[in-house]
Amino acid sequence: MKILIAAASFSPHLSGIQRHAFNVARCLLHAREISEVHLVVSPWQQNLAYTAGLHPDPRLSIHLADLKQGSVSRNLWYYNYLPKLAIQLNVDLVHLSYPVPINPSHFVCPVIATLHDLYPYEAPQNFGYLKVLFNRLVLRHCLINVDAIACVSEATRMQLKKLVAPRIWDKSLCVYNCVGQEPAYSASSPLPSRRNEPFLLSVAQHRHNKNIPLLIRTFDHMLHSGQLMADTQLVIIGISGPETPKILQLLSERHLKQQVHLLEGIIEAELQWCYRHCAALVAPSTTEGFGLPVAEAILAGCRVVCSDIPAHREIAEGLCHYVSLDGDAEKNLAAAISAALCQPAQEPIPLPQFSLPVLSKEYVDLYRGLISSAAMGQPFDRTTVTTEDEYGRV
Repeated sequence: MKILIAAASFSPHLSGIQRHAFNVARCLLHAREISEVHLVVSPWQQNLAYTAGLHPDPRLSIHLADLKQGSVSRNLWYYNYLPKLAIQLNVDLVHLSYPVPINPSHFVCPVIATLHDLYPYEAPQNFGYLKVLFNRLVLRHCLINVDAIACVSEATRMQLKKLVAPRIWDKSLCVYNCVGQEPAYSASSPLPSRRNEPFLLSVAQHRHNKNIPLLIRTFDHMLHSGQLMADTQLVIIGISGPETPKILQLLSERHLKQQVHLLEGIIEAELQWCYRHCAALVAPSTTEGFGLPVAEAILAGCRVVCSDIPAHREIAEGLCHYVSLDGDAEKNLAAAISAALCQPAQEPIPLPQFSLPVLSKEYVDLYRGLISSAAMGQPFDRTTVTTEDEYGRV
């Protein structure tokens, strides 16, 4: 099988979409049934592909999408040029690493999309009024027209069921993110001016659902109340976004700029260093599609404090300190962090359901089924459906 993974996106820095695409490539290269893997990224993401720890393999080819910065250029590329690239490379299947606009009539092979979350509906504050409408439209269009929807968790798949008609949901299945396959590890700290101070870690884009202001307020309270040592730092790793101005303003008001570090652009090996050296990972999200940092932290042997939401429970039932965001969320979060820090650091815990051998087989089985159906002329219906009734309530 020859597979094209489309991963071109807006950010030049490491984010969940790129990490997912690189991990899918790792899974496919683990399988003997895969003869070629073509990974397509944006021109400004070329270095990411080479620093992601993908081992050289003669079956792997990395391509640069011919597009410019900006959502218009990117979406037009997916709609107009991705089908041509798939034909040029003569691939058997195209895997979209996130929902994008596609022209189904121009593809001559099956197309699958990974669904990471339903933020356009669950966390509209991430986008703003006009952008959320556009993102809902793109999500709607993509889910209707792809041949299969690979949800990264059962939590996401169950949320999808609430939003779409059975015809769409029947195309979905759960294929977890691949996590923890001997990641590269940096020997030096990526943190600025670190002198072995203890630090709490958060790995989160600056989005409303990540609840970063709550974490900052809680951190400030714990410093002033003596629940944390005075030299404790807070490290937040993630690309900037709609919440960045609010976060910067809060750091200024609380005089925390010397103790809270906002990092983006670090490489995979540096991220793994942070997991291994932090006092605890804290993930107070209001909603998640999967919760990759929680899984990675458990695999690295971190103490983990996370919000009590379905995605986090699905990843690590019983392995974390769970926090209710109801009532006094700041008090609840502080109590959970204190409880975690009072316990000895745990040993790394394997999570085999997210392992490369398991997920490699799941991807191969999924791809083989779609390709066989296409070869036999079985339905996968490429008729573009745009009516409200077909999509359900969204």
